[in-house]
Amino acid sequence: MKKAITILTYTLGTLILLILIGVAFVNFTFPKVKSAPELTIEKTPDRVGRGAYLANHVTVCVDCHSTRDFSLFSGPIKPGTLGAGGDRFDQNMGFPGVFYAKNITPTGISDYSDGELYRLITTGVTNEGRPMFPLMPYSYYGRMDQEDIYDIIAYIRSLDPVENEVPDSKADFPVNFILKTIPTDGTPEEKPEKSNQIAYGKYLINAAACKECHTPVDGKGVIVPGKEFSGGREFSFPDGSIVRSSNITQDSQTGIGNWSKEMFVGKFKQYLDSNYHLPEVAPGEFNSIMPWVMYAGMEEDDLEAIYIYLKTVDPIPNQVVRFSPPF
Repeated sequence: MKKAITILTYTLGTLILLILIGVAFVNFTFPKVKSAPELTIEKTPDRVGRGAYLANHVTVCVDCHSTRDFSLFSGPIKPGTLGAGGDRFDQNMGFPGVFYAKNITPTGISDYSDGELYRLITTGVTNEGRPMFPLMPYSYYGRMDQEDIYDIIAYIRSLDPVENEVPDSKADFPVNFILKTIPTDGTPEEKPEKSNQIAYGKYLINAAACKECHTPVDGKGVIVPGKEFSGGREFSFPDGSIVRSSNITQDSQTGIGNWSKEMFVGKFKQYLDSNYHLPEVAPGEFNSIMPWVMYAGMEEDDLEAIYIYLKTVDPIPNQVVRFSPPF
């Protein structure tokens, strides 16, 4: 009996030691990304203007880093909160922890160099070496043209400073350790010419991270291979209701295979019509997580390029139930 207890004790001790070694290895080895580059980005009018266009209408950085008013359809940004951060994403919304969108006005990023901001946006690693939860789709931004990222940095540096102290995010166990292994160095791609509509549309699709929202995920939050753009990803509202993304493949029955270019562009541009007013939405009623008003500001030829690229996407039948009310 004593021998069995001794063996069990040694086994448990060895197991605990291995776990501690593993934890220490992850803590001291990851994330594995390069040091922040030495950068000084000039806030020229052209850079700030291009960055404003990208951050407000393509990558929609300010969508998450502001406060959205979900008492109105599609949750437009509340005046005075642009870039101030503070929105909370927690377990009630299906996240493995409590995560906060940071203040990205000059007040919130004053301790970041331009190079550290570039690394943060493209790898998800802070200036303290901490990995971010990929709620911000940094793996997509890491494939963008470096000049576009520079423009975004120039723009957020030009925002009106807002005093808003945002709490630190905290991931649940074991996600807090897994997070350290996710960041990788970006692989920036040169932005295609607009005349090459398919390639340029593909570039914009990546910058807007359309695939991230319009693809179902497995139980670990990983995109299901072979289901890209077929919709059905769930987004939980705090009231318990669930909205699901649409199928944007070329399936004619459940996707947008029958949509004309004019229909596609018009779907976005209707939100800029002076006669259109965002309807009020009561708790428990259908709302959209997609920031339609922000995407509506995208240039028509950019929307057309996205449409042209989506025409090359294979049709995937997937009938999406768009909304489930709270129980």
